[in-house]
Amino acid sequence: MLVRGLQFRVLVRYFAIILRGIVVVMGTPLMLLVEMTVEMIMVLQKQKIWKSGWILQMTYCIWQWRAASAHEDFWRCLNFENRKISVEQFEDVCQRYPNATEVNIYGAPAIHLLVMKAVSLLRNLEALTLGRGQLGDAFFHALADCSMLKSLNVNDATLGNGVQEIPINHDQLRRLEITKCRVMRVSIRCPQLEHLSLKRSNMAQAVLNCPLLHLLDIASCHKLSDAAIRLAATSCPQLESLDMSNCSCVSDESLREIALSCANLRILNSSYCPNISLESVRLPMLTVLQLHSCEGITSASMAAISHSYMLEVLELDNCNLLTSVSLELPRLQNIRLVHCRKFADLNLRAMMLSSIMVSNCAALHRINITSNSLQKLSLQKQENLTSLALQCQCLQEVDLTDCESLTNSVCEVFSDGGGCPMLKSLVLDNCEGLTVVRFCSTSLVSLSLVGCRAITALELKCPILEKVCLDGCDHIESASFVPVALQSLNLGICPKLSTLGIEALHMVVLELKGCGVLSDAYINCPLLTSLDASFCSQLKDDCLSATTTSCPLIESLILMSCQSIGPDGLYSLRSLQNLTMLDLSYTFLTNLEPVFESCLQLKVLKLQACKYLTNTSLESLYKKGSLPALQELDLSYGTLCQSAIEELLAYCTHLTHVSLNGCGNMHDLNWGASGCQPFESPSVYNSCGIFPHENIHESIDQPNRLLQNLNCVGCPNIRKVFIPPQARCFHLSSLNLSLSANLKEVDVACFNLCFLNLSNCCSLETLKLDCPKLTSLFLQSCNIDEEGVESAITQCGMLETLDVRFCPKICSTSMGRLRAACPSLKRIFSSLTTS
Repeated sequence: MLVRGLQFRVLVRYFAIILRGIVVVMGTPLMLLVEMTVEMIMVLQKQKIWKSGWILQMTYCIWQWRAASAHEDFWRCLNFENRKISVEQFEDVCQRYPNATEVNIYGAPAIHLLVMKAVSLLRNLEALTLGRGQLGDAFFHALADCSMLKSLNVNDATLGNGVQEIPINHDQLRRLEITKCRVMRVSIRCPQLEHLSLKRSNMAQAVLNCPLLHLLDIASCHKLSDAAIRLAATSCPQLESLDMSNCSCVSDESLREIALSCANLRILNSSYCPNISLESVRLPMLTVLQLHSCEGITSASMAAISHSYMLEVLELDNCNLLTSVSLELPRLQNIRLVHCRKFADLNLRAMMLSSIMVSNCAALHRINITSNSLQKLSLQKQENLTSLALQCQCLQEVDLTDCESLTNSVCEVFSDGGGCPMLKSLVLDNCEGLTVVRFCSTSLVSLSLVGCRAITALELKCPILEKVCLDGCDHIESASFVPVALQSLNLGICPKLSTLGIEALHMVVLELKGCGVLSDAYINCPLLTSLDASFCSQLKDDCLSATTTSCPLIESLILMSCQSIGPDGLYSLRSLQNLTMLDLSYTFLTNLEPVFESCLQLKVLKLQACKYLTNTSLESLYKKGSLPALQELDLSYGTLCQSAIEELLAYCTHLTHVSLNGCGNMHDLNWGASGCQPFESPSVYNSCGIFPHENIHESIDQPNRLLQNLNCVGCPNIRKVFIPPQARCFHLSSLNLSLSANLKEVDVACFNLCFLNLSNCCSLETLKLDCPKLTSLFLQSCNIDEEGVESAITQCGMLETLDVRFCPKICSTSMGRLRAACPSLKRIFSSLTTS
C-alpha cells in the first residue's frame, strides 16, 4: 500500500502539469509530457503495482488528453512572457500550431528574431505583445504581411536600427500601444486604428494618419513639442479621449485648435501642464476634465469650464492659484478639490452631483452647494470654514470633523427647512466654535459632537434620533432631549450639567453619574429600566418623585452619594413595582423604613459607607421580615455594631451575597452560636459529608442559610472566624477575609466552599479547614507556619491552587511536603526565599 501511495502521488504530479493548459516546460511541448506520462503508466503496469483493468482505464484517459492537447483550438494563445526559449524551439511551436491568434514574447531573448518568425509563420495572428529588447526596421516593414493583426503592444523597447523615422502601416490594426519606448520619430498610418498609446516614449514627433482614432494617450512624452502635440491631435477628427498629462509644453493655443478640430472630444487629461489656463477654450462635449497640478488654472478658468455643460467629472487637485470655484453644471457628478492652498470659496450648483471631495484646503471659508443627487458629504479638517449653505434634497450623511471655525448657524442648515430634509447622520466632532447647539430635525438618526468642548447648551428636537455621542462635551450646562428615540444615554461626562429634560419613549438606560450640580431634571422615559444618578448631590426628592412616576418600569436605581435625597423621595419608590436593585451608598440616611415599606421586590440593596445608620436601622430586616426577596446586601464601611451584624447574619438566612468590608466594629465572625446560644454538636458531617444519624433532628430544626458569597475584606478588628457545620452554610462557595490584619484564627467547615482568600492576614496563626470542595486557597503574606498549612489542606481533597507567597514561616523547599499532603494540587505560588 505504501508503494502504491507513493506512485499515485507521482502520477498526480504529472497530471497537474498536464492540466496547466498551454505550457511549455524546458522546451518540451505538452504532447511530449503526455507521452512521458503514458510511458510511466506502462512501466508501473509491468511492475504489477496496480491491477491491469485500472491501468487500462487510466491509459485510455491519458490518450484522450493527448488527442485533445493536439487540437489546434487548444493552442490559440502562445504565451512565452519572460521565458527563455530559443528561436528553434519557438519556430517548432509555430509550425506545429500555425493557426495561433495570440502571441506574447515580452521579456524573451532575441525578440526581433522571434517576432519575425511569428510574423512569417502565423498568418492568423491577431494580437502581438513584445518588449524588452530591440526591434529592427524589418519588423515594422513586415507588419503589413500580418493582414489579420488587430492589436500590437510594444513596451520598453528600442525601435529601429538608427533610422530617423519608424513607419507603422497597417490597414486592419485597431489597437496600438508603444509605451516606454526609445525612438526618434514615428509615422503611423492605420485607417482602422481606434486606440493609440505612446505613453512615456521619448519620441520627438509623431505623425498620425488615423481618421478613426478615438483614444490618444501621449502622457509623459516629454520630448513632444507643443506644435507636435497639436499636429498629432488635430489630425484625428474623431478623437474622443485625449491624455496629455505631464506634457509640459502644451499651451492654450493648442487646446483651442484641438477643440475646433475634435468636436467629439469627451475626456481630457491635462494634468501637470503648467502653461494652460483654458483661456478662450470651449469644449462643449467634454464629460471628464482632469487638471491636477495645473499652475495656470485660476478662478478665471471657471468661465471656460462653465461652457462644458456636459461635464460629469472635474478634478482640480493641487491647483495652487485657484481661489474660488463658481459653477453651474447640470450634469456634473464628481468634483475633486484637494490641496488647493489658496482656495477660499466654493459655489456649486449641480443637480446631478453625487460625489464631492474637498480636503486640505486651508483657506476655504465658504461653501454653497445645490444638488438633488448628493447623498454623502465629507469636509473634514477645513479649519477656516465658517459659512455653509446646502440645498441637497437627498443628502443623508455629513462629516464636518475638525471644522473648528463653524459657528452655531450651522445648526440651521441641518434642521428642518435648512435644505437637507433627508439627513440621517451628522458628525461635528471637534468643532470647537460651537457654543449653543439646537437641532430640530424629523430625519436625523445619529449625531456626534465628540470633543465640542465649548458647547454650553444643547437642545435636540429629533423624534427619530437613536444615537448621540457627547464625549468631551464637559462644559454643557443645560441639555434638552425632547423628543428623541434614544434607547440609551450617558451624560456622566457632563459635570457642569445643571438642567436636564428628556422625553424618550424608547429609552432603557440612562446614566447621570457624575452630574454633581444637576438640580433640575425632567425625565419622561416610560420604558426606562436602569437609572444611574451616582454623585448627583443636588438631586432632590421632588425630582426623584417625578421621575419614578413617569418611569414606572425602573428595575435598577443607583443613588450613590445623592445626599439631598430624603424620606419623601424614598417613599416615592413605591411607584416602581419592578425595582430589584437599589444603591444608597455614601448617603446621609438615618431611617430605612421608607425603603422597607416601598421596595417589596428588592433583591439587591447597597448601603456602603452609610455612616449615619444606627444599630437599629436594619432591625426590620431580621425582626419583621422586611424585603423578603432580598438576596444581596452590602454594608461595607458602615458603623453597625457587632451585635447588629450577628443578628442580621443569624436571622436573614435568605441572603445570598453579603459584603461587610471595612466594618471596624466587627470583632468576630462566630457562627458556632444560634443567636447568643452556642451549638452543642461539634460536627454535622461524617467523613463522607453525610449527616450522621444522631444529628438529624437538630438539622431539621434549624433553617438552611442560602449564603453563597461573604466578603469581609479589611475588617481591622476581626480576630476569629468560626463557621462550623451547624451553621448550615450549605451554599457558601466564596469567603474573602483578606487584609484583616488582626485575624488570628480561622475554623471553617463548609461542604461547598470553593474559594477562600486570607491574603495579608499577617496575624493568622491557626487554620482549620473541613472543605472537601475547596479549589483555591490564598495565604499570601500570612504568618502561619508550614505545619498549620499542611494540616489545613489535608482535609481539602479537591484543592488545585495554593498561594503562600511572602509567608515568612514557609520556605520554598517545603513545597514537596505540601504536595504530598494534598495530591490534588496543580499550582503552588511561593516566594523564592529559602528561610
